[in-house]
Amino acid sequence: MPVFNCEKTVGCAIRSIQAQTFQHWELIVIDDGSCDRTLAVAKTFDDPRIRLVNGGKNLGLPIRLNEAVALGRGRYFARMDGDDISYPTRIEQQLVYLQQHPEVDLLGGTISIFDANGDLMGIRAARLTHAEICGTWWRHTTLAHVTWMGPIEWFRKNPYCPNALTTQDRELLTRTQHHSRFAAIPDILVGVREPTISLKKIIPTRWSFVGVTLRYGIQHRKVFLAAVNASAEVAKLLLDMFAVGTGLNYRILRHRATPTLDPAIAAEWQSVWNLAHARAGLS
Repeated sequence: MPVFNCEKTVGCAIRSIQAQTFQHWELIVIDDGSCDRTLAVAKTFDDPRIRLVNGGKNLGLPIRLNEAVALGRGRYFARMDGDDISYPTRIEQQLVYLQQHPEVDLLGGTISIFDANGDLMGIRAARLTHAEICGTWWRHTTLAHVTWMGPIEWFRKNPYCPNALTTQDRELLTRTQHHSRFAAIPDILVGVREPTISLKKIIPTRWSFVGVTLRYGIQHRKVFLAAVNASAEVAKLLLDMFAVGTGLNYRILRHRATPTLDPAIAAEWQSVWNLAHARAGLS
Protein backbone atom coordinates (compact mmCIF):
# COMPACT_ATOMS: atom_id res chain seq x y z
CA MET A 1 0.00 0.00 0.00
CA PRO A 2 2.00 3.01 -1.21
CA VAL A 3 0.40 6.11 0.34
CA PHE A 4 0.67 9.82 -0.37
CA ASN A 5 -1.26 12.61 1.37
CA CYS A 6 -4.29 10.51 2.32
CA GLU A 7 -4.56 11.17 6.05
CA LYS A 8 -8.37 11.19 5.95
CA THR A 9 -8.71 7.82 4.22
CA VAL A 10 -5.67 5.69 5.07
CA GLY A 11 -7.19 4.55 8.38
CA CYS A 12 -10.18 2.96 6.66
CA ALA A 13 -7.95 1.40 4.02
CA ILE A 14 -5.75 -0.26 6.64
CA ARG A 15 -8.74 -1.37 8.70
CA SER A 16 -10.26 -3.03 5.65
CA ILE A 17 -7.18 -5.26 5.50
CA GLN A 18 -7.37 -6.00 9.20
CA ALA A 19 -11.00 -7.06 8.64
CA GLN A 20 -10.06 -9.70 6.05
CA THR A 21 -11.45 -13.18 6.57
CA PHE A 22 -7.97 -14.48 5.66
CA GLN A 23 -5.71 -13.29 8.46
CA HIS A 24 -2.23 -14.55 7.57
CA TRP A 25 -1.04 -11.47 5.71
CA GLU A 26 1.56 -8.73 5.99
CA LEU A 27 0.69 -5.19 4.99
CA ILE A 28 3.59 -3.08 3.71
CA VAL A 29 2.65 0.59 3.96
CA ILE A 30 5.16 2.80 2.14
CA ASP A 31 4.78 6.53 2.64
CA ASP A 32 5.77 8.30 -0.58
CA GLY A 33 6.84 11.60 0.96
CA SER A 34 3.48 12.75 2.34
CA CYS A 35 3.33 16.30 3.67
CA ASP A 36 0.17 15.78 5.75
CA ARG A 37 -0.54 13.38 8.67
CA THR A 38 -0.71 10.20 6.58
CA LEU A 39 2.40 8.74 8.22
CA ALA A 40 1.20 9.70 11.71
CA VAL A 41 -2.16 7.99 11.16
CA ALA A 42 -0.48 4.82 9.90
CA LYS A 43 1.75 4.77 12.98
CA THR A 44 -1.28 4.55 15.28
CA PHE A 45 -1.92 0.94 14.21
CA ASP A 46 -0.44 -1.51 16.71
CA ASP A 47 -0.35 -4.64 14.59
CA PRO A 48 2.83 -6.69 14.03
CA ARG A 49 1.58 -7.67 10.57
CA ILE A 50 1.80 -4.04 9.42
CA ARG A 51 5.21 -2.88 8.22
CA LEU A 52 5.55 0.88 7.88
CA VAL A 53 8.23 2.33 5.61
CA ASN A 54 8.97 6.07 5.59
CA GLY A 55 10.02 6.79 2.02
CA GLY A 56 11.08 10.33 2.88
CA LYS A 57 10.41 11.90 -0.51
CA ASN A 58 7.95 11.58 -3.36
CA LEU A 59 9.25 9.07 -5.94
CA GLY A 60 5.98 7.93 -7.50
CA LEU A 61 3.80 4.82 -7.43
CA PRO A 62 5.78 2.45 -9.69
CA ILE A 63 9.04 2.87 -7.75
CA ARG A 64 7.24 2.35 -4.44
CA LEU A 65 5.47 -0.76 -5.77
CA ASN A 66 8.80 -2.25 -6.82
CA GLU A 67 10.13 -1.52 -3.34
CA ALA A 68 7.14 -3.29 -1.78
CA VAL A 69 7.69 -6.33 -4.00
CA ALA A 70 11.33 -6.46 -2.89
CA LEU A 71 10.31 -6.23 0.76
CA GLY A 72 7.51 -8.81 0.57
CA ARG A 73 8.02 -12.02 2.52
CA GLY A 74 4.94 -13.89 1.35
CA ARG A 75 4.24 -16.18 -1.58
CA TYR A 76 1.72 -13.77 -3.12
CA PHE A 77 1.64 -10.02 -3.65
CA ALA A 78 -1.56 -7.95 -3.66
CA ARG A 79 -2.21 -4.28 -4.47
CA MET A 80 -4.00 -1.75 -2.31
CA ASP A 81 -4.34 2.04 -2.30
CA GLY A 82 -4.61 4.36 0.68
CA ASP A 83 -7.99 5.80 -0.29
CA ASP A 84 -9.84 2.60 -1.22
CA ILE A 85 -11.53 -0.13 0.81
CA SER A 86 -11.07 -3.88 0.33
CA TYR A 87 -14.07 -6.13 0.81
CA PRO A 88 -13.59 -8.57 3.75
CA THR A 89 -13.33 -11.71 1.60
CA ARG A 90 -11.07 -10.15 -1.03
CA ILE A 91 -7.78 -11.89 -0.12
CA GLU A 92 -9.44 -15.21 0.67
CA GLN A 93 -11.28 -15.33 -2.66
CA GLN A 94 -8.20 -14.47 -4.68
CA LEU A 95 -5.99 -16.86 -2.75
CA VAL A 96 -8.35 -19.77 -3.34
CA TYR A 97 -8.53 -18.99 -7.06
CA LEU A 98 -4.76 -18.70 -7.46
CA GLN A 99 -4.18 -21.96 -5.61
CA GLN A 100 -6.71 -23.70 -7.85
CA HIS A 101 -5.29 -22.09 -11.03
CA PRO A 102 -1.49 -22.15 -10.73
CA GLU A 103 -1.19 -21.18 -14.41
CA VAL A 104 -2.54 -17.68 -13.62
CA ASP A 105 0.13 -15.03 -13.03
CA LEU A 106 -2.10 -12.07 -12.28
CA LEU A 107 -5.63 -12.04 -10.91
CA GLY A 108 -8.07 -9.16 -10.58
CA GLY A 109 -11.76 -8.62 -10.06
CA THR A 110 -14.71 -6.25 -10.20
CA ILE A 111 -14.68 -2.97 -8.30
CA SER A 112 -17.40 -0.77 -6.88
CA ILE A 113 -17.20 3.01 -7.25
CA PHE A 114 -18.15 5.33 -4.41
CA ASP A 115 -18.14 9.09 -3.97
CA ALA A 116 -16.72 11.35 -1.26
CA ASN A 117 -19.70 10.62 1.02
CA GLY A 118 -19.40 6.87 0.66
CA ASP A 119 -22.46 6.59 -1.58
CA LEU A 120 -22.33 3.76 -4.10
CA MET A 121 -22.22 5.13 -7.66
CA GLY A 122 -22.01 1.84 -9.53
CA ILE A 123 -19.68 -0.99 -10.39
CA ARG A 124 -16.94 -1.53 -12.95
CA ALA A 125 -17.21 -5.16 -14.00
CA ALA A 126 -13.99 -7.04 -14.69
CA ARG A 127 -13.19 -8.78 -17.93
CA LEU A 128 -12.65 -12.36 -16.86
CA THR A 129 -10.40 -14.11 -19.39
CA HIS A 130 -6.87 -13.39 -20.59
CA ALA A 131 -8.09 -12.55 -24.10
CA GLU A 132 -10.76 -10.18 -22.81
CA ILE A 133 -8.32 -8.44 -20.46
CA CYS A 134 -5.79 -7.93 -23.28
CA GLY A 135 -8.51 -6.19 -25.29
CA THR A 136 -8.79 -5.28 -28.95
CA TRP A 137 -7.89 -2.29 -31.10
CA TRP A 138 -10.76 -0.33 -29.49
CA ARG A 139 -11.03 -1.91 -26.04
CA HIS A 140 -7.68 -1.27 -24.40
CA THR A 141 -5.86 -3.69 -22.12
CA THR A 142 -7.34 -3.37 -18.66
CA LEU A 143 -7.51 -5.05 -15.27
CA ALA A 144 -8.40 -2.92 -12.24
CA HIS A 145 -4.98 -2.23 -10.73
CA VAL A 146 -6.18 -1.99 -7.16
CA THR A 147 -7.45 -5.60 -7.37
CA TRP A 148 -4.21 -7.17 -8.60
CA MET A 149 -2.87 -10.23 -6.83
CA GLY A 150 -0.44 -12.87 -8.02
CA PRO A 151 2.68 -14.87 -7.16
CA ILE A 152 5.30 -12.45 -5.86
CA GLU A 153 7.92 -14.05 -8.11
CA TRP A 154 5.96 -12.87 -11.16
CA PHE A 155 6.17 -9.28 -9.93
CA ARG A 156 9.89 -9.68 -9.29
CA LYS A 157 10.50 -10.97 -12.80
CA ASN A 158 8.26 -8.27 -14.28
CA PRO A 159 8.87 -5.03 -12.37
CA TYR A 160 6.90 -1.85 -12.90
CA CYS A 161 8.42 0.67 -15.29
CA PRO A 162 9.69 3.55 -13.08
CA ASN A 163 8.88 6.11 -15.77
CA ALA A 164 5.25 5.03 -16.20
CA LEU A 165 3.95 7.34 -13.49
CA THR A 166 0.32 7.52 -14.64
CA THR A 167 -0.15 4.28 -16.56
CA GLN A 168 2.13 1.79 -14.79
CA ASP A 169 -0.55 -0.91 -14.72
CA ARG A 170 -1.47 -0.82 -18.42
CA GLU A 171 2.20 -0.57 -19.40
CA LEU A 172 2.97 -3.73 -17.40
CA LEU A 173 -0.04 -5.59 -18.81
CA THR A 174 0.94 -4.63 -22.36
CA ARG A 175 4.59 -5.60 -21.83
CA THR A 176 3.86 -9.01 -20.30
CA GLN A 177 0.68 -10.19 -22.02
CA HIS A 178 2.43 -12.57 -24.42
CA HIS A 179 4.36 -14.51 -21.79
CA SER A 180 1.93 -14.27 -18.87
CA ARG A 181 -1.61 -15.38 -18.04
CA PHE A 182 -4.18 -12.92 -16.68
CA ALA A 183 -7.60 -13.63 -15.19
CA ALA A 184 -10.28 -12.04 -13.04
CA ILE A 185 -13.18 -13.15 -10.90
CA PRO A 186 -16.60 -11.49 -11.27
CA ASP A 187 -16.97 -10.74 -7.56
CA ILE A 188 -16.54 -7.21 -6.23
CA LEU A 189 -13.21 -7.11 -4.40
CA VAL A 190 -12.48 -3.44 -3.71
CA GLY A 191 -14.41 -0.22 -3.30
CA VAL A 192 -12.67 2.59 -5.21
CA ARG A 193 -13.04 6.20 -4.14
CA GLU A 194 -13.83 8.40 -7.16
CA PRO A 195 -15.40 11.70 -6.03
CA THR A 196 -15.11 13.22 -9.51
CA ILE A 197 -13.92 12.41 -13.01
CA SER A 198 -10.72 14.42 -13.18
CA LEU A 199 -9.31 15.50 -16.54
CA LYS A 200 -6.15 16.39 -14.63
CA LYS A 201 -5.65 12.64 -14.17
CA ILE A 202 -7.27 11.37 -17.35
CA ILE A 203 -5.33 13.48 -19.87
CA PRO A 204 -1.77 12.52 -18.81
CA THR A 205 -2.85 8.90 -18.39
CA ARG A 206 -4.32 8.73 -21.90
CA TRP A 207 -1.30 10.44 -23.48
CA SER A 208 1.12 8.24 -21.57
CA PHE A 209 -0.59 5.12 -22.83
CA VAL A 210 -0.46 6.44 -26.40
CA GLY A 211 3.32 6.46 -25.97
CA VAL A 212 3.29 2.95 -24.51
CA THR A 213 1.20 1.68 -27.42
CA LEU A 214 3.46 3.22 -30.06
CA ARG A 215 6.66 1.95 -28.41
CA TYR A 216 5.20 -1.53 -28.10
CA GLY A 217 4.13 -1.52 -31.75
CA ILE A 218 7.56 -0.44 -32.96
CA GLN A 219 9.34 -3.03 -30.82
CA HIS A 220 7.11 -5.85 -32.09
CA ARG A 221 6.88 -4.58 -35.67
CA LYS A 222 3.16 -3.92 -35.41
CA VAL A 223 3.29 -0.25 -36.29
CA PHE A 224 -0.06 -0.09 -38.11
CA LEU A 225 -1.91 -1.78 -35.24
CA ALA A 226 -0.15 0.47 -32.74
CA ALA A 227 -1.20 3.55 -34.72
CA VAL A 228 -4.81 2.36 -34.75
CA ASN A 229 -4.70 1.70 -31.00
CA ALA A 230 -3.17 5.11 -30.36
CA SER A 231 -5.87 6.78 -32.48
CA ALA A 232 -8.55 4.97 -30.49
CA GLU A 233 -6.98 6.24 -27.26
CA VAL A 234 -7.05 9.81 -28.56
CA ALA A 235 -10.71 9.39 -29.56
CA LYS A 236 -11.55 8.20 -26.05
CA LEU A 237 -9.72 11.18 -24.60
CA LEU A 238 -11.88 13.51 -26.68
CA LEU A 239 -14.97 11.70 -25.39
CA ASP A 240 -13.72 12.09 -21.81
CA MET A 241 -13.18 15.80 -22.34
CA PHE A 242 -16.65 16.23 -23.85
CA ALA A 243 -18.31 14.32 -20.99
CA VAL A 244 -16.56 16.34 -18.30
CA GLY A 245 -16.84 19.64 -20.17
CA THR A 246 -20.60 19.30 -20.59
CA GLY A 247 -21.11 18.08 -17.03
CA LEU A 248 -22.67 14.83 -18.26
CA ASN A 249 -19.83 12.78 -16.76
CA TYR A 250 -21.05 9.28 -15.89
CA ARG A 251 -24.16 9.67 -18.07
CA ILE A 252 -21.80 9.41 -21.04
CA LEU A 253 -18.93 7.50 -19.47
CA ARG A 254 -21.15 4.76 -18.10
CA HIS A 255 -18.33 2.21 -18.40
CA ARG A 256 -16.56 3.97 -15.52
CA ALA A 257 -19.36 3.20 -13.07
CA THR A 258 -22.28 1.15 -14.35
CA PRO A 259 -25.29 1.94 -12.13
CA THR A 260 -26.74 -1.06 -10.34
CA LEU A 261 -30.25 -1.54 -8.99
CA ASP A 262 -29.35 -4.81 -7.27
CA PRO A 263 -30.25 -4.26 -3.59
CA ALA A 264 -27.84 -7.04 -2.55
CA ILE A 265 -24.87 -5.16 -4.07
CA ALA A 266 -25.92 -1.93 -2.39
CA ALA A 267 -26.43 -3.66 0.96
CA GLU A 268 -23.05 -5.39 0.73
CA TRP A 269 -21.30 -2.09 0.02
CA GLN A 270 -23.05 -0.38 2.93
CA SER A 271 -21.87 -3.19 5.19
CA VAL A 272 -18.28 -2.84 3.94
CA TRP A 273 -18.38 0.95 4.38
CA ASN A 274 -19.83 0.72 7.89
CA LEU A 275 -17.30 -1.92 8.94
CA ALA A 276 -14.31 0.11 7.78
CA HIS A 277 -15.54 3.26 9.50
CA ALA A 278 -16.63 1.54 12.71
CA ARG A 279 -13.23 -0.11 12.99
CA ALA A 280 -11.51 3.18 12.31
CA GLY A 281 -13.59 4.87 14.98
CA LEU A 282 -15.06 7.32 12.49
CA SER A 283 -18.57 8.64 12.05
